[in-house]
Amino acid sequence: MSESDHPPLLEVHVEAKHYTARTVLDHLSLRIGHGEIVSLVGPSGCGKSTLLRIVAALDRQYHGEVHVNGTPLNGPSSQIGVIFQEPRLLPWLTVADNVGFEAGSGGGRDPRVAQLLAEVGLAGQEHTLPKALSGGMAQRVAIARGLFSQPDLLLLDEPFSAVDAMTRMRLQALLLSVARAHGTAALLVTHDLDEALYLSDRVLLMAAAPGRIDREYRVARPRPRDRRDPVLADLRAQLLERLDAFEAV
Repeated sequence: MSESDHPPLLEVHVEAKHYTARTVLDHLSLRIGHGEIVSLVGPSGCGKSTLLRIVAALDRQYHGEVHVNGTPLNGPSSQIGVIFQEPRLLPWLTVADNVGFEAGSGGGRDPRVAQLLAEVGLAGQEHTLPKALSGGMAQRVAIARGLFSQPDLLLLDEPFSAVDAMTRMRLQALLLSVARAHGTAALLVTHDLDEALYLSDRVLLMAAAPGRIDREYRVARPRPRDRRDPVLADLRAQLLERLDAFEAV
């Protein structure tokens, strides 16, 4: 069934977002369908993370509107999970209590916690404190925490940039696995074009000064994808050419 047969999960219209006298985002619109994975790429300063904060309702100082499942977003919502660049685990709480933090005191005993930890490969780590975790393990906990509220949409801001290359590839595969298992859509900010093309149904290239959607690239390849696929290589070349054009202006 085509995307047009269903109302979008997410609709974003930002007429303008300003920081003092600087216009950060201008006349920007995007839609994400249920279960779709979309990446935002673009030069530094084009407003990718700002846009993510607006969708998360962490930034309300803008002109425009965000709708989730057809309903205006007026504040943080359980329908949206957020995974940051750093895991941001609370060091005094166990892994389980970090995952179930949204449920309040004793949230780590919620049956969903053990299930999610098993899904991200951390079964048996419920009572571990964050200081005993590697960077990759900590980000797995963050992914489990982001899924705890059973969101329709995950927002990810450079979530794998702080880990080594092999761990990054494993976490990318994990994200695809849990998104598929939960039917969760994702909006991902990344500077890594290979990551965007490996993960996404669509890659949105943003331009800067002010930030706006410049072009959309559809990745019409089935998953799991071969990272050496010439189709991905061709799309990467197109993205690089366009990014180079920004630098030349």
